Amino acid sequence: MAARKSDLGVTPLSEDVSAWYNELVFKAELADRGPAKGSMVIRPYGYRVWELLQAQLDQRFKDTGHVNASFPLFIPMSYLEREAEHVEGFSPELAVVTHAGGKELEEPLVVRPTSETIIGEMYAKWVSSYRDLPILINQWANVVRWELRPRIFLRTTEFLWQEGHTAHATEAEAREETLRMFDVYAEFANNVAAIPVVKGEKTPGERFAGAVNTYSIEGMMVDGKALQSGTSHYLGTNFATAFDITFQDENNDLQHAHTTSWGMSTRMIGAVILAHGDDQGLVLPPRLAPIQVVLVPIGRGDQAAAPLAKARELAAALTAAGVRAHVDDRDASPGFKFNDWELKGVPLRVELGPRDLEAGQVLMAQRIGEVDEKGRPVKDALGFDEFVAAVPKRLDAYHDQLLQRARRFRDERSAVVDDWDAFSAQVAVGFGYALHCGEESCEDDIKAQTAATPRCIPVDGDDEIGACIRCGKASAYGKRVVFARAY
Repeated sequence: MAARKSDLGVTPLSEDVSAWYNELVFKAELADRGPAKGSMVIRPYGYRVWELLQAQLDQRFKDTGHVNASFPLFIPMSYLEREAEHVEGFSPELAVVTHAGGKELEEPLVVRPTSETIIGEMYAKWVSSYRDLPILINQWANVVRWELRPRIFLRTTEFLWQEGHTAHATEAEAREETLRMFDVYAEFANNVAAIPVVKGEKTPGERFAGAVNTYSIEGMMVDGKALQSGTSHYLGTNFATAFDITFQDENNDLQHAHTTSWGMSTRMIGAVILAHGDDQGLVLPPRLAPIQVVLVPIGRGDQAAAPLAKARELAAALTAAGVRAHVDDRDASPGFKFNDWELKGVPLRVELGPRDLEAGQVLMAQRIGEVDEKGRPVKDALGFDEFVAAVPKRLDAYHDQLLQRARRFRDERSAVVDDWDAFSAQVAVGFGYALHCGEESCEDDIKAQTAATPRCIPVDGDDEIGACIRCGKASAYGKRVVFARAY
C-alpha cells in the first residue's frame, strides 16, 4: 500500500524515507531533475545552501595555505590510461566525447570525472626543483560520472564539488597534508553541518582508484544508513610516476613527488537533508540555512502596516548583526507561512502581530524545540532589543542541539558485534563494529548477504585482533571495521 501524504504534500519520513527524500527535495525547492538522465537543476534555495557550504569550506582551505585554480573539463583519454588502476576504477562511469566540430576526434576526450590526471600533467610542467614544492591547489568545479541509479544530491551524473590536489617533496609531508584535510572535513561536518562523523581509513577494496590510502568521514542518516561525506587520499608516487612529476632534491638527485587529493561535493547537501530532517520537512543547521530567522508579521486591513514595518526594522537590525533574516510579506495566511517555513527548515520563526507590537515583544519558536501538550512549538516572548541580541546565541545553541541529537541517534544505532546473526541484525538498523579479514572476496560476500559494506577503519578505534565476523580468518587491521548499508 502506498504511503500516505502529510498535510505538507510529502510522504512522512517515518513511513518511507526514500519517498520522503525525493518529494522533499522538490517541495522545498532545493532542486529539480534536469533534462538529461541523472542530471539536476539546483534551485536558488538549494544553491544558497551550496554557496554557504562553499564559502565556509573555502575559507578553511585558505587558512591551511591552499589557493584556488581552474583546470580543463575535457581530458585526453590517454591521460587516464597512464595510471592503470585509475582508469580501471573509473571506466564504467566515464562520459566520452568522440566527435566535435562536425568531425571525429583523433583522440577521444573524457568529460572530467576527477582531475588527478590533467593536474598531474600540469604539475609535471611546473615542478623541476624541490624549491617548487609544495604545490597546494584546490578547484571548485563540476564533474561527470555516469550513474545507473541517480538520486538528486546523493548520486547524480553531473555534480558540483571541490577537489584539492597537492604535491610534496616527501612522503611525510604528503601524509601530513592528507590527514590535515581529513581533519578539516570532519571539523566542518561537526561545526557547520552539525553531523557527527566517524573518521577512518578505507579498506583496500574501498580505496580511491590509484590511491595508497583513502580516508573518509561517514555520517549516519535518519534511517541508520551511512553516507560518505568527504574523502582524502594519499596517492604516493603513483600519479607522479605516471605523469613524470619529478624534481631535483637538495642533493641534486632526481625524485618523484608525493601527491594527495581530497574532495567534498553537493552530496553534503543530501547528507544534511537525511541527517536532520523529520516528518515536517527540512531541518537545516543554522550555519548552512539560507534564512536563519523568518519574521512573519500578522495583521489584516488597517492593522497590517505597523507589524510589517516593525518586522522590517527588526530584520534590518538582525542583518546588521550578521544574521540572515527574511520578512515574509506574502499575501497568504499565517498558517500557510508557518508550514512553508517549517518545510524549508528555517531554524527560528518569529511572529509579530498588533498585540505583540503593543506589548513591545515578538514571539519566537525553534524549528526543533520544546512543544506543548498538543504538539505545538513553545514560543518565547522576547522584547525587541532583547530579541535582536539573543538571536546569534540562540542560533549557536540550536546548532549544538542538532549536533547532540544526531550524535545520540548515531550512538543508539551503533553496536559492537561478534557473531554473524548479531551482525546481520545490526547493519539492518545502523553501524556494526566488527573484526574483518580484509579480503575483498569476503567483503563481497558480506555485501551480498546483508547489503552492508565496510565504511572505514576508525582512526580512534581500540586495538583489537580476533576472527573475521564472516569467514573466521584472522582479522587484518588490528581494529574493528565499521560496516553499514550506505547511500
